[in-house]
This record gives sequence, C-alpha cells and structure tokens, in this order.
Amino acid sequence: MEGYKPVILQGQQTNDDEILEKSPPIDASALGGDSSVIIMELLQRFKVRDVMKRKVLSVPRKASLREAQRIMRESRISGLPISEEGRLYGIVSVNDIILALDGGWIEESCEDHMATNLVVLEAGMPLSFALRYFNNYSYGRFPVLDSNRQLVGVISQRDVMRALLYELSVEIRKLERKTAAITGEGEPAHNVNYFRREYAVVRNDLSSAGHAANEIKKLLKEHKVDRVVARRIAVAAYELEINICIHSHGGILTLVIQDDAVTITAKDRGPGIADIEWACRDGTSTANDWIRSLGFGAGMGLSNSKRVSDEFEIKSEVGKYTRVTCVFRLNKQAEGAAQ
Repeated sequence: MEGYKPVILQGQQTNDDEILEKSPPIDASALGGDSSVIIMELLQRFKVRDVMKRKVLSVPRKASLREAQRIMRESRISGLPISEEGRLYGIVSVNDIILALDGGWIEESCEDHMATNLVVLEAGMPLSFALRYFNNYSYGRFPVLDSNRQLVGVISQRDVMRALLYELSVEIRKLERKTAAITGEGEPAHNVNYFRREYAVVRNDLSSAGHAANEIKKLLKEHKVDRVVARRIAVAAYELEINICIHSHGGILTLVIQDDAVTITAKDRGPGIADIEWACRDGTSTANDWIRSLGFGAGMGLSNSKRVSDEFEIKSEVGKYTRVTCVFRLNKQAEGAAQ
C-alpha cells in the first residue's frame, strides 16, 4: 500500500475577482440587511485557513469501521478523515457506517470501505472558493490541505457562516460609528435596551449542536436577564436550534433583547411542515435512526418551546420554510409581584 494515493478532485485555482464573479449569490437579508458590498470585501480578505477548524479528528487506515463509528458518535460528527502522519487517504461518512451496520462488515477496516475520490480545499484559497464548493457539492464539510499536501484542518458551512456573521456585525458597528460622527449625533443612547444576534445553524452539524443556545445563555447573563426567565429562554433556544439542525435544511436562529421582552426566532429553509398541530405534540419527530442513536431527535421540541414561552407562533409553508417565534416578557414577574 506504499504507492497508494487517493484521487483528489480539485478545481483550478483562480484569482479572487474571478471567483467572486462566479460564486453563487448570498442571501444578505439572512445576515441582517443589504450588505453585499461588505460581504464581498470579507470574502476577498479571508482565506480558508482563517475559518477552518484546526483540531482534526481522524483514524488510521487499519482502524475498524466500529472504531470510526464510536468516534463519530462521541464527537457528534458525520464524517471522519482517514489519515496517517498528516497524509490524507480517504473519508468515512455516516452513510458508510449505516451500510456497514446493515451489511455486517462493521468490524472491517476503514481502508476497505472509505471514500477515496476526495474533494479537498487548500488552506490558502480565498473563502469565496469554499463557498462555491459548498454550492457545487452536497458535502457538509471539506478536508483542508496545506501546500505540502498535509491535512491541517476541516471547514464546514457553519464555520463559514459564523465567521461572516461575526465580521459583518463588526463592520456594521464601524459604519454606525462613522455615520454618528459625520452627523454629530454621537453614539446611540445606551438607555434604550435593544440587542440583536444571529446564528447560522447547518443541517446535521451535530458537532456544533447547542453552540448557539450556549452563546445565548451567556448573553442573557451579560444583559442581566432574570435567571428564571433566562432558563426558559435557554430551553427554547436549544430546542429550536436542534430542530433546525436535524429536521430542516438549515437556517438562522435569532436573539433579540429589548427593554420589555426577549424574542427567539428560528427560521429554516424547508422542507416545511404539512401538519403543524401534529408537529407541536409531545414526542413527534422526523429524525432518522442514526440521529436518534446519537441521542437527538426524540421529539421535535416545538411543544417544549411553546410550553416555556409567554407567546408562541409558528408559520410554515411546505417546500419553503418554517418560522417559529417565542416571546418572553421581562416584566411579567414584576407585574405578578405588584399584584
């Protein structure tokens, strides 16, 4: 096996302008407004290495599919690189594990069943190149190699969206400060409590499941939201984040904090819900057996989200979207105490 080499499927390297020209359009409204110019500048500035995860879990070729399954289950990931001493040989996916379980070869080596037609990215490629690959292929993540063809990272759609959302918010704050300086209005008044944050949730990205909910808990604490109310908000945020992850094609979880209320909104890109009443019952689920084996998908979480909310609204159109809005009144407890 010393002469063994994987087939690397790789596009031609082009300059940033050409890549941007050919890249699929980005839905700027999902990022909080008409921000295409800022996004283009960010795509030119960032490289794959700036966004990728550098800690890569992998197994050697002789490892069994059972071992790969264990690591994928414990780490909640849907694909595992097969590498030795930094050299990438292949990838084992969730589908490979499912086929091995059904076919009875789960104890056989990864080397005999791994995918070797690999689509990879280079660490120095512009981020726009990665976006085009996510558009052209159905993979949720890509291995990243350095100039020496060594495996140095993995990049997912969530990694890209998280970086863009963060940098976009920074750029918008800069523009707001510049505008305030020009008009002489100064900084916005701090006695008005309004805060907004958005989180991209990628389909079946179980390795990041619950990340947005944890961030929301921290923000609620920073904004001194009552702990009892914050606990209810965190429950709804987690349930809705997991819903987007395992029951939809991906979407956005939005947090809005105001003086009198906190609002959590979850909007996905489909497939939509035909029977909303059924979906809001306890225990209903569309998760497959693999998702359930990882400890997710016992229910859709809508009933729990409704139960903890002061106001709950769900709208859905089959084939297009589902949007869930949960409102939590911050002055509710104070009103109850006064009575």
